[in-house]
This record gives sequence, structure tokens and C-alpha cells, in this order.
Amino acid sequence: MHARELIELAALVSVHGPVLVRTSGRISETSLEQYWTASKSRLDRWGRTLKSLSSGAAESERPPVPSRGPRLRGVLEEILTGEVLTRVWTAVMHAYDRHRGTDQGEPIARSVLVGHLEARHRVLTLLVSGRPVEAAEAVKLNRLRRRTERWTDQLIGYLMGLEDVGRFAVNPDRARDFAEDLSCRSPVAGGRFAWPILLASLRAAFASGLAPTSPNGDLNARIAASILSSLQPELCDAIGLLRTAWLLRMTNVTDDAEGMIGSLLAEG
Repeated sequence: MHARELIELAALVSVHGPVLVRTSGRISETSLEQYWTASKSRLDRWGRTLKSLSSGAAESERPPVPSRGPRLRGVLEEILTGEVLTRVWTAVMHAYDRHRGTDQGEPIARSVLVGHLEARHRVLTLLVSGRPVEAAEAVKLNRLRRRTERWTDQLIGYLMGLEDVGRFAVNPDRARDFAEDLSCRSPVAGGRFAWPILLASLRAAFASGLAPTSPNGDLNARIAASILSSLQPELCDAIGLLRTAWLLRMTNVTDDAEGMIGSLLAEG
């Protein structure tokens, strides 16, 4: 699963988040455990890659990232773009627990967010160090960073009416501005028209410039599977999301991932 698709999933979570928070149903412990396990595995992979890049930065004879192939560029992009979903899901889990007076989902989601922000900090350190990332590549990645930050705050803005989730935005003031702008617009019944517009805008923003594949597509799929399993199908359908070809494709991918996980567990 490409990192770009996780940004689309973040949009789905943002639109659907209020329904998840306010419904009487509960997220399964299995879904939360799968989210933690897959996210931790991805953080470990990122850490190994970043360690190798940091070691290379200390050796001037090492070639810059573009010379080492698209995989390493893909890791840097994956960390920057993946932050959108990590922040949005943590905000939803915070509101979910506050609404119920529990601590079921937020501690897990917040732990993943802390690890993700640490990886992000290491990426930014590499970008400003001059090695091993070429200046032109660093400029492109920095533009991607700014774009993902803005989209993060916009999606958090959709959730501002639930609880105090501004802390999970990159720029809380900007997220509040987005929330105020949304509250001034005429509400669209069920979000049936707002969702296609939001998804189209997001796709246009990330249509080009990313590596063709994501290095950790298997773990991206497992993360998506754990989150999608928390979004009850009947609730998604209530806002017209199950009709989209995108969600059907996403569901098929995550079903495959869950099938592989089940097979591995059975063999163990």
C-alpha cells in the first residue's frame, strides 16, 4: 500500500471520526493491538534506515540519497506523509476515550505518535545537514513536509468540535482557523458531497512528486486494516463512503493483509 493511500485514509478517518467517537460501539482490542504492532514494526524499519543514512552523512565520500535509489527517498517520503494519518488517528482516539471516560485507544495511538515524531525529527535533521540528501532533493522533501502539515491541520480541523484535539495538529491555530471556516459553511447532509470534494482535492495535492512505491507497503496495509476494522461499515455507508471505488480498493488490500496475518498466526 502506497503512503499516498494512507493520506486518503486519514481523510476518511477525519470525516468519519465524529461518528466513531459518538457511537455506542467499542473498538476491539484486536484492532488496537494490530495498529500498535504494525506501527512499531514500521518505526523499527524506519529507525534502521535513518541510522544508515546518518552514518553515511558522517562520511563525505558516501553518495547522496538520489544515487542510492528510490527506496531510501521513499522512506523519507513515507515518514513525512504518514504523519498525517498518525496525528489524525491519535486525535480521534483521544476524543474517543474522553467521550467514554476510558483510556483504551489514546495511550496506544499517542505512543505511536511519539515514535513517529522522533522519526520526523531525524528526517528534518538530515535535510538541514547537507548530507546525505542533495540540496535539490531536500528542497522537494521540505515542500512535501509543508504540504502534509497543512493537510494535517485541515483534517484535524474537522475534528475540533469533538474534544480539545488541537494539540495533535502541527499548528493548532491553523487547525482552529480551518474549523471556524468549516463551521461557517452550509452543512452538507451526511457529508455525501463534501467527501468527494475533499478526496479530489487531497489527491490533486499529492498526485505527483512521490516515489512510485512505498518501501513499507506491507506494514502500511496492516496499519490501514487495523483502522478500517474500527470503522463500522454501516456507519461508513451512512455518509456515502462505501460507494466509492477507492474504499472498495482499500478494503480489498487490507483484507489481503489481514488474511496474511491470520495465516502467519495459524502457522505459529
